[in-house]
Amino acid sequence: MNLYVKYIINTLLYATCHLFVIVCCLPISAQTDCMLQIPFETNDNYTATYQEVRSFFHNAANCAQYVDYVTFGMSDAGKPLQMLIVDKSSKFEPLGPKDKRAIILINNGIHPGEPCGIEASMILVRDLIQKDVLKEALDDVVLLIVPVYNIGGMLNRNSHSRANQNGPESYGFRGNAKNLDLNRDFIKADSRNANGFHQLISRWDPDIFIDTHTSNGADYQYTMTLIANMQDRLSSSLRALVYDDMLPVIYENMKIGDYEMVPYVHVRSTPDEGIAAFNDLPRYSMGYGALHHIPSFTTEAHMFKPYRDRVASTLLFLKSMIMYTADNKKEIRAARVKSIEEYQNLAVVPIKWSLNFDQSSEIMFKGYQAKTEISRVTGKERLVYDRSAPYEKSIPYYNRYKTDHEVEVPKMYVLPQAYHKVAQRLRDNGVIMQRARRDSTASSKSYRITNVESRASAYEGHFLHSKVDVAMENTVYSISSGDYVIFTDQPKRRFIVEVLEPQAPDSYMAWNFFDGILMQKEYFSPYIFEDKAAKLLASDAKLRARFEEKKATDAEFANDSYAQLEFIYRSSAHYEQTHMLYPVGRIF
Repeated sequence: MNLYVKYIINTLLYATCHLFVIVCCLPISAQTDCMLQIPFETNDNYTATYQEVRSFFHNAANCAQYVDYVTFGMSDAGKPLQMLIVDKSSKFEPLGPKDKRAIILINNGIHPGEPCGIEASMILVRDLIQKDVLKEALDDVVLLIVPVYNIGGMLNRNSHSRANQNGPESYGFRGNAKNLDLNRDFIKADSRNANGFHQLISRWDPDIFIDTHTSNGADYQYTMTLIANMQDRLSSSLRALVYDDMLPVIYENMKIGDYEMVPYVHVRSTPDEGIAAFNDLPRYSMGYGALHHIPSFTTEAHMFKPYRDRVASTLLFLKSMIMYTADNKKEIRAARVKSIEEYQNLAVVPIKWSLNFDQSSEIMFKGYQAKTEISRVTGKERLVYDRSAPYEKSIPYYNRYKTDHEVEVPKMYVLPQAYHKVAQRLRDNGVIMQRARRDSTASSKSYRITNVESRASAYEGHFLHSKVDVAMENTVYSISSGDYVIFTDQPKRRFIVEVLEPQAPDSYMAWNFFDGILMQKEYFSPYIFEDKAAKLLASDAKLRARFEEKKATDAEFANDSYAQLEFIYRSSAHYEQTHMLYPVGRIF
């Protein structure tokens, strides 16, 4: 009998006990030896405060020698970021090459108004300490739990900011101490929280990453929905592992445990028209995990369901994943190694995807009939889900993405030392970099930015570039002593490419780290430049031919004297060559 079968029997017994009286279901010896009080169990519409969470996990670390509670960084709120480590060897260090166990990372409270993972993790930790059937998994798994990632948001406790949510009675706020949404900050790392998280990932290299949330959106019968890595972003080895084996097992186990699960209900209007797989860009936890070849999952417990059920379904998912990982640790780690190798062998890689509406599958979906009625507030039609009219029917599932853009991977990138903020982010993510020891030059296939479309309003502290167009230019690239030389033949190759290729949707170019090049620094005065323009046309036959052709074919240009002078200016040595030239060298 494998670990999961043992566990599911235990789960079915567990499900008969209300969570708020679960202590009564524990052995008397466990209650007296180490009391781990969880406020939720006396009020199942309550989520713990920051102080209560810290106290619980500190006490848990004192309850067992194989549990430790450590600091891994600092939050923007000035409070330490802490992590519970459950490690049967009691070493509390990243696994060495001979250690065959797998590491699971659980991240909670990134949105503290969605706290079900916090309570679920508290119950999970106590069960790991006090229940032998679950403890067996620790022979094969090391567990890392971040009890609360967004500490600033958790301290901003209220009862009103989650207007669409059914409990708990009070909770934290979505924004952190800088009012950033930390689940949009993983790649850009504007927060100290993300800086610490990058170092955690780089140091521990987890094999599974779970981020716990509560959903917004449509109404339906399920308590739990799941976002898995977009399969077309995964390598073939991870896609086979996650979609052909892992997810079918987890979905079945959730169903056996009375919390049948469905993919995240990502809809345009109502689920009847179909749901779509989520594009897990690297700004999100899962897309960030994918850059490190880590199978990553976001649990989305349904906001309308009672808080007790949201906690219970999250707990069941966490235990299911622990048991699956314990039983399949060898396959998970092998798939990750192969994924890195696969990416190393690709000369051309995709960096941008879009949903393929021409390809879909069918899934059985348990929803509620959607209808419209007249609003008592606006007098206009409003959407209503009729819970008295449940249904189960087949709906389209758009779960495939198509590649929109791919790039040839250079032998190395060169990052000018002026961009030290970019260098720090690369370093925090485990990217190996060298510093140039002397001035030199190299042939580069560099990019000239030809078009940029940006948001009209700020998005998470940035005016994000939604579209970057480039033209390739063969340049003699100047490398200065101290610049960062980044060879792509290393395990972090995928991370490097998707942050340094400017057309990737979450590249550092998209997130405004290189915006200095977009503004021209020197200009011309028409009345002075006129004479120089005439001399340039007289001395350069090719320039004059292009100039005359444009006047002949572009009526607007022919009637705009400044545009004509600018055309000549930009074609001359007077025009600054760094304007719109992407500063990162691409050396082949």
